[in-house]
Amino acid sequence: MQFLPEKLDEYVVQHTQKEPQILHELTRETWQKVLNPRMLSGAFQGRVLSMITKLVNPTSILEIGTYTGYSALCLAEGLAKGGKIHTIDKNEELVSLQDKYFEKAGVKNQIQQYVGNALEIIPTIDARYDLVFIDADKSNYINYFNLIIDKMNPGGIILSDNVLWSGKVIEKLDPKDLDTKVLLEYNALLNSDDRIETVLLPIRDGLTVSRVK
Repeated sequence: MQFLPEKLDEYVVQHTQKEPQILHELTRETWQKVLNPRMLSGAFQGRVLSMITKLVNPTSILEIGTYTGYSALCLAEGLAKGGKIHTIDKNEELVSLQDKYFEKAGVKNQIQQYVGNALEIIPTIDARYDLVFIDADKSNYINYFNLIIDKMNPGGIILSDNVLWSGKVIEKLDPKDLDTKVLLEYNALLNSDDRIETVLLPIRDGLTVSRVK
């Protein structure tokens, strides 16, 4: 969802660096072959992810929600030499498409892919993180946070996507809407946990940047 007026949003996009060609190709193939292509981070947010990771220059990244690999490729742009991205997705059918573009981008050896339940996989990864990108099932955002917070290096960054949830976070809550309920609790948690400092950016569907103290 876009919260800026259409013309202003177009201006913002026009004055942001274009995505690399390989990401354009991945976007096109995702829309042609994969269900729910709107789950892609997209060109503008991808440039935001790229910029943040270049500023952080992380050695170790955890991504929760690989999908077709677009955001992983954006995060890899700022990965420190010799660094590693651990990325998790529950859909094994997407691995071949991920592999195709990770190989094409020349970053396959820097990315460790995991298939399955992230809540079960995260505790098995022996790593500490400089950057974590959470972009998976919203109902588990709090659970993901609780699993990764003690694995963060000081000064590490936690990025949380879709935290505005198409504006539902400011609408009357439907008691049956678990995703929105958890996101409301999650946003409050990020703003109150004294282990981090947080800013919520109204980028696309909402992106929160939290820095570990």
